[in-house]
Amino acid sequence: MTADGASALAGLTEALPPMGLPQVLERAELQTRVDRKYLVPAAVCEAILPRLGGEYAALEIGGRRRFRYSSTYFDTPDLLTFRQHRQGRRHRFKIRTRAYLDSGECAFELKLAGVRNVTDKRRMPYEVTRREELDGAARAFLEEVLLDAYRVNAPDTVVPSATTGYLRSTLVQLSGPGRVTLDAGLTCTRDGAGKAADPGMVLIESKSERADAPVDRILRELGVRPAKMSKYCVAVAVLYPEMHANPWHAAMRACFDRDGGGLPFSRPGTRGR
Repeated sequence: MTADGASALAGLTEALPPMGLPQVLERAELQTRVDRKYLVPAAVCEAILPRLGGEYAALEIGGRRRFRYSSTYFDTPDLLTFRQHRQGRRHRFKIRTRAYLDSGECAFELKLAGVRNVTDKRRMPYEVTRREELDGAARAFLEEVLLDAYRVNAPDTVVPSATTGYLRSTLVQLSGPGRVTLDAGLTCTRDGAGKAADPGMVLIESKSERADAPVDRILRELGVRPAKMSKYCVAVAVLYPEMHANPWHAAMRACFDRDGGGLPFSRPGTRGR
């Protein structure tokens, strides 16, 4: 059985038929969707593999089926958006840049929480070399989206608060618009140093128009239940130990060691990679 999440992603996706990015975007862009997250050991990926045939294809770009992602999150100096998520506020949001390190592409994104656990993601292209700062266009986009969605002004000051890095594979449903992302090798950094999660854990996220895609049924039959997991909120919890993070304690125990301390590393000069 595979103990390493990155290897599990390779084994799972290589066994499925490929699908190119244009087809994925045409079939399953899903900027407004229902998300369900599952934190599982790498071995669960092997267990679900025989059940995925005929249901999903694997995103393939340039011969790759695993892709390096880096997301830099922005928050107020007192971590307003984190606290809104902790409190379960109805009008909560996340501000981030997302860099696709293998292609050099980047986007500025806002993830908005909607009714009935629906996620609404708004995005614009962004310069990858500026992913740890917000330029005037990004600020204007932030203002526009928050006014349009929530009728609120953007915070006066937002600063980089945390960066997450991980390896991602994406599966696309063949019979519908749903897709599944699988993330392994999560790291959480702040100012070039941070914590690495257990390399044997995989975050599976089902994204669909409705709440019961094939992968949800497969995991449910295996006794796996959805988990409360936010990569940003878990990153804040391990990088800012003074912040209370009760809603994500179970995720922290699964991804990091028992006290949430994780596996320390320090990589000066490589922030966000």
